[in-house]
Amino acid sequence: MVFDLEIVLRDRDSAIARTCVHDGNDAPGWTELDVQEILKAMLLAVDHARNPAAEERLVALRGFSWIVDHAAGGVVIAIEIPSGAVVAGPFDIPQSRLDALITRVVSAAAPSRSAVH
Repeated sequence: MVFDLEIVLRDRDSAIARTCVHDGNDAPGWTELDVQEILKAMLLAVDHARNPAAEERLVALRGFSWIVDHAAGGVVIAIEIPSGAVVAGPFDIPQSRLDALITRVVSAAAPSRSAVH
């Protein structure tokens, strides 16, 4: 499936539009693995917009704020990180289902024990 992204970097006044391809299930049939890949693609898109010449880096699904919200044609996922924000969608999936999937994916990525930073 192909979906749209809008990226706004912290030091920029305009949005960058991108499209992204997800080779997994379409939104109504998403699993945790599909959502994990969508979130990673969103974060990599922000990194690529900030550092276009850099090689693709490892993505950790922690340390970001997210929300699922209604939009024309479905729901969108919005992520905010220190370097900017990205919105993906719209997706044809109930808001509560997508919210629950993201919650599970982000919780599973959290360290299982205390860490000293």
